[in-house]
Amino acid sequence: MAPLWGSSWSSTWRSLSGYSPVQNGEQNTAVNAATDSSHLKPSIGQILMSKRVRYTAISVAVIGLFFLAFRNYDRLPSIESLRGGSAAAAAGSKSDCPPAVVPTFEENKVDWSRYAYTQYVTNAAYLCNSVMIFETLNRLGSKADRVMMYPEKMMDPAETNPTSEEAKLLAKARDQYKVKLVPVSVQRRAGGDATWAESFTKLLAFNQTQYDRVLNVDSDATILQTMDELFLMPPCPVAMPRAYWLFPDNKILSSQLMLVQPSEVEFDRIMKKMESAGRNDYDMEIVNQLYADTAMILPHRPYDLLTGEFRGDNHQNYLGTDREEWDPVAIFNEAKFLHFSDWPVPKPWIQMSESMRNDKQPKCVQKNGQEDCSARELWNGFYTDFTHRRSVSAPATHTTHSIK
Repeated sequence: MAPLWGSSWSSTWRSLSGYSPVQNGEQNTAVNAATDSSHLKPSIGQILMSKRVRYTAISVAVIGLFFLAFRNYDRLPSIESLRGGSAAAAAGSKSDCPPAVVPTFEENKVDWSRYAYTQYVTNAAYLCNSVMIFETLNRLGSKADRVMMYPEKMMDPAETNPTSEEAKLLAKARDQYKVKLVPVSVQRRAGGDATWAESFTKLLAFNQTQYDRVLNVDSDATILQTMDELFLMPPCPVAMPRAYWLFPDNKILSSQLMLVQPSEVEFDRIMKKMESAGRNDYDMEIVNQLYADTAMILPHRPYDLLTGEFRGDNHQNYLGTDREEWDPVAIFNEAKFLHFSDWPVPKPWIQMSESMRNDKQPKCVQKNGQEDCSARELWNGFYTDFTHRRSVSAPATHTTHSIK
């Protein structure tokens, strides 16, 4: 672009002033014309009405608009937002919670005592699972507190000489893995599946008001990496991932992992909803009825991966795109929370028969002309690892019966 003070600017200025340089051969004619009364200088009105002036003014205005636009390009509406109109605005206004973005932080400057991982326990089997969860958090070096809600009849939290197997596990969690024991009255519902009915107990996480935030994870799972960063998410009463395996047909929240800001208000809402819940309404139904449209949505990748994903053929829902190639090793390496969900394969503390394992394990695939069994190896490893850790954590309560 030529500098403003060059010939281009001179030409523009000349058109605005009404004068132009005179060529040598025309000098006499110009002088004679200047003395003729019929060739007077144009008036200001004539100058402003001339086509050259109007065109020049339009050009300057357009340049000015482009300058302002690109100077503030980040505040201009997108084509998508213009097309979406009020519908997009309405969709975004359902929740007052900001997007789930992890802020940058310095670990040693965070008061981790304000946050806690919570587990709920209703029986001996889930007690062992919870101890395994806390052992993992301790081994991985998680900074937040650890809280276990357990049936008050199992043990006094101050017990120093436990005798029952349950009491010994509770003492192990308290003494070795720095778990704070919170005895509670287990929340049960008459009728229905006892396992799911008792899972109402997990909703007591909303009542742990001694903490600013708690992260409740189901114990039929494996924590692969710490998730301390979730505690520092922007404020919101509840944050959960979507049940990606049901998406997009059903936009349901997954209660396998819940990030909660405990409060008396929210706990009161939970209790009232529980009192009016239907016969087939359990913890997942309760949280969806209350928070389906207002919860902060945590990314299921990497915070909620199912073991059954490794057995599937279509991974678009988990990957979030049809453009990415499924790489089981890469997915495993990035995942932080792995939930055992493999129906009809039993939960990992129930021994799987070899016939079922051979029938249900992931298939090997051909990749670049070679057989790739990485998904199968990982999947079998999940179950073998869980069984080993469980037998070490609680040999006496380790279940050995099999499902055929």
